[in-house]
This record gives sequence, C-alpha cells and structure tokens, in this order.
Amino acid sequence: MQRFVRSAALAAAGVLMAGLAVGCSSDDDAKGDGKGSGKGPSTDTSGAAPKPDPSSSLPLSVTAQKLDWSRCKAPEGGTAPGAEWQCSTLDVPLDYAKPKGETIGIALIRAKTTGKGDRIGSLLFNFGGPGGSGVSGLPSFADMYGSLRERYDLVSFDPRGVAASEGVRCRDDSATQAAERKVDLTPNTAAEEKTYFKDAADFGAGCARGAKKVIGHVSTADAARDMDVMRQVLGDDKLHYMGISYGTELGGTYAHLFPERVGRLTLDAVVDPSADSVGHAENQARGFQRALDNYFTSLGEDPKKGSAKVVKLLKDLDAKPLRASGDRELTESLAMTGITITLYSKQTWPTLTRALQDAEKGDGSALLQLADAYNERDPSGHYSTQSHSQRAISCLDDKARTTPEEAKQRLGRFREISPVFGEFLGWDTAGWCHDWPVAGLHDSPEVSAPGAAPILVVGNTGDPATPYEGARKMADELGKGVGTLLTWKGEGHGAYGNGSDCVDGTVDDYLLTGKVPKDGKVCSS
Repeated sequence: MQRFVRSAALAAAGVLMAGLAVGCSSDDDAKGDGKGSGKGPSTDTSGAAPKPDPSSSLPLSVTAQKLDWSRCKAPEGGTAPGAEWQCSTLDVPLDYAKPKGETIGIALIRAKTTGKGDRIGSLLFNFGGPGGSGVSGLPSFADMYGSLRERYDLVSFDPRGVAASEGVRCRDDSATQAAERKVDLTPNTAAEEKTYFKDAADFGAGCARGAKKVIGHVSTADAARDMDVMRQVLGDDKLHYMGISYGTELGGTYAHLFPERVGRLTLDAVVDPSADSVGHAENQARGFQRALDNYFTSLGEDPKKGSAKVVKLLKDLDAKPLRASGDRELTESLAMTGITITLYSKQTWPTLTRALQDAEKGDGSALLQLADAYNERDPSGHYSTQSHSQRAISCLDDKARTTPEEAKQRLGRFREISPVFGEFLGWDTAGWCHDWPVAGLHDSPEVSAPGAAPILVVGNTGDPATPYEGARKMADELGKGVGTLLTWKGEGHGAYGNGSDCVDGTVDDYLLTGKVPKDGKVCSS
C-alpha cells in the first residue's frame, strides 16, 4: 500500500531511481554511536556553539550543543557526496513533554555558502513525503539551488522516524514483495477485503515492533520543534526554510508554533491544511485525474476516452496480471503505481505513452519498472523504508480512522471524482491507518501564524499530488498579511526549478533580498 504523496524532487528528477542513502561519520571514526556523541575530531572551524535561545524551555545540553560536522560517509554499495558536503547529528528530546529526558539523534547535512560575503544564515529544506530523506535528497538536487547558496548555507535533515534519524522499519523486503503479489489495493471480493485489511493490520503491528520508542513521537509537530532546535544550534535568530509537498505542512506547523521566529519561508506544492484524511484523498483523486486528463489532451485525445482505456487495462490486469521482466508480473496495483509516477512531471509523459503501448501489446515490464522506481525497489529486490516512515508519521498526525464500511460507502463519490485513481484512494482512507498501534493527533493541521513575517506560498495549477486549490487555503489559513500566494500555470508536482523563470526569480528575490511579491501574483511561463 502506498499513499500518493511525494516530493518535488521526484518530479524534478523525472523518474525516481535509487538515490544516495548518505550517512554521517568522522574521517577518523566511522563508528560513532549515531546520537551526536561527538566521537571523532570535528572538521568544523566555525567557533563556539551559539548562545541558547532564552525563550526556550529546553536544557542547555540541547540548545547550546556543538555540532560535529564531518565528511559524509558513503552508503553500502554507493557513493558519498563530494567534499563540499558535511554531515552531523543533532540531539533532540524524544518527548518534548519531557525536555530533560531521553534524546534521539537527527541526521543533518549541509553545504556552506559559496558567497564571499553577505551571508544570511542557513536555509533549511524538507523535500516532502512525509518520510523523505533530506540527507540523501539535498546533494542530489543542490544544483537547483545554486543561486540560493550564494547567501545561505544549504541544510537538510532526516526527520525523526526517517532513515538515519531513528528510521522506522515495519517489514522486511521479502514481506514487502509478498504483499505486492497478494494484496489487491482495490479489493472487490470479501476474500480480497480480508487480505487487504489483514495486511494493513500486520504492517501496523510491524511498525510498533520496529519503531519501538519512537512510534508515538514522529509527528509533524515534533519535527517542527526539532527544526527550532536546529535554528538555535545553527546560530540563526529566525528560521529560513523551503518546504516542498509535505514540507509545506511541516513549514506551516512551524509557523503556527513559532510565529515570532519565522524568517523567510517558502512553501511550494502545498498540502491543503483544511482537509482531513478523506478530504486529502479526494484532493489527490482530483489532482491525479486532472493531470491524466491534461496528458491525454496533450496527445490530442479525448480525456474521457483515454481514461476509459486505462480503466479497462487495470480491470484486465485485475483479472490476469501481465508477464514482465524476470519471473515477476504486473498486477493492477503495480500498474496504477507505475502510471502515477509519470504524472509528477510533464517530462515523463512520453515515458507513460511507451509504457501503456507496451502493456497493450502484452508486456508489463515498463510499467513494472516505473512502479519499482516509485516504490524505491532496486534490481536486487531491496526496498527503501520511505513508505514505512510516511505511514508512521501520517497515521500519528491523522486522527480519523475510517472504517471499511465507511470507505465502501464513499467509493461511488471517489469514482465520480476519478475513474482511474478514485477507487484506490477511496479504499486507502480506511486501509492506510487500519488498526494502527497509536492514536492520531488531529483532523487537520493547525497553521495559523498571526504576527509571523510574510510567508511565500507557491501553487501550480497542474499539480497532481497537491492540487492547486490547497495553496490558496494555506495562504488564507496562515493569516492576513502572512500568507502570500504565487501561482504558476504549469504542470507537474511543484513549481520552483520546474522551468519557470518567473517563479524562480520571484522565489529567489524573496529568499535572497526579502522582497515579498504582491499577493496573487501569477506566472504563466
């Protein structure tokens, strides 16, 4: 099972292949305890630790800690980023209700500014998910942010529960592959429903075993508080931030919790903060169907007829999977996942055309390869745990627990919204957090930030994963004089770095000079 939320980095990359899983170590001691112990000599020469924020209730051991920046370690079988990249680990409280209690380590990565003067501070990035690794993501996409690096140190992190920051693992590779074969994500028989919900419950139980102490402490609010510790330890009076996709919810949450500490915040590919879990699923059904319609229109084909062909393909695969590479098969669920990844970027629409043509000829290999890319499965059969972290974070955030019966009652509406994606997302409202081991925290995130500095909210009218309507709602909920909306009439997930000089120039002006555009500015190219 995989909810359709991903980062703009995926769209910028076209088709996501296995990225770097970058770890942190000292050149002389690669066997540190991973908890910011300071083992091994530091390569950082920036001087004394910053002064603690006097308004913080956290102990000095957290707010005045000195980061041990050192060369980033190469992952097993991979390549480390270049010498310009440094890694470290930040200690934060496991439970902010017990600020002097147990701590956990948050993995950080940075590249110092290339400018010779006028440094603004650190610019923190979250690329989305939830569950995306900033430690592996930032070096992969840093070229996109070259202009920003002239005045900022570029910094990102693995949020708690992700990758090197107490990453959640809920099942092993063999169990993941078995689930792909046996679980129908759009069940249409009693037996398939039973398998679907049993697998969901088993996944949650595996998360409880694998996540142990962190399962109840990986919320977006926890991550926002971690970012404020980063701000202090990095030595910034205000937080400067770029959040993409889910990173917009994280940024909005930060602004709500710490409005007086908001510096220059950009939120791109915006999650609708007013939507509950069902509303979010409806938004995504609408967004992906809109992107698929735009794809067929670009081919000169009637979108309704094009979608009907896709629906027929999926139904055929439900009855009989297609042969694919090796001994694997293309199922209905995997085909839908493969189609989905190509809608994150207009650049991958031709890839979708070829993959659908192959499937019509009886070869499911191309769609299966696309599904593997989305699910971050490498050729050896090893899967990333990004989806594990995504589920742990979102199910702790989301209070709603839709029942199977409630989901079935909504399927008609979901099919009306999207004949292709609606049924999957309708079932997902019940299956995603079914029998989850911890209760959720809220129906929708609180992002109101009265008194905060202006925050730039960037919406793309053709965004499939975070439909454009959410950007206006985010700007409104941040508050009058705070949320400033910038619209791009484009395609794909996210706007910055996606081919619009107007968007890139407006965002750069805001982050580099503090120039706030007029609310409602529209970029058409």
